[in-house]
Amino acid sequence: MHVVVGLGNPGDRYAQTKHNIGFITLDYLAEKHNIIMNKIKHKAIIGEGIIGGEKTLLVKPQTFMNLSGQSVMEIVNFYKVPIQNLVVIYDDIDLPVGKVRIRQSGSSGTHNGMRNIIYLLNNQDFPRIRIGVDKQPAYMDLGDYVMTKFNEEEKPLIAEAVKNSALAVEEIMKYGINAAMNKYNK
Repeated sequence: MHVVVGLGNPGDRYAQTKHNIGFITLDYLAEKHNIIMNKIKHKAIIGEGIIGGEKTLLVKPQTFMNLSGQSVMEIVNFYKVPIQNLVVIYDDIDLPVGKVRIRQSGSSGTHNGMRNIIYLLNNQDFPRIRIGVDKQPAYMDLGDYVMTKFNEEEKPLIAEAVKNSALAVEEIMKYGINAAMNKYNK
């Protein structure tokens, strides 16, 4: 079994914000693979299905971003998921808008949701897909910036990034993380 976690904040207020690109990508994946995300377990909304021939659990933690690790840790422990079968999708301010970067492991960078996941799992050796949302303008607080919605210029770039991130998840399921990195880290 694989677990694909999209990071975001629950509630309509945050629905299409930069910080919720993980949720947006999971919604796209769920629709593409006819996975109904309607179960509430482990402090998350989850859906089960098949992606790339693999049983897959799609997870949207409902703990708010900075506590995402609570939900992820419960799921990994409950389903006894090998750490390399966990994939986390999230926003990255250090990448230009729409740029997708896949890594096999690594630190959390400036992302508090990832920091909490790594801390609670006591492990950073799991695949992640980072989607660029760009740095905040100098006049804006980071927290306020990631809660803004994508502007009209950004929307097509983000739509393409979401599509590529979903394809990368499929590639990981079928051929592994290295194949996905080779194909989508451009």
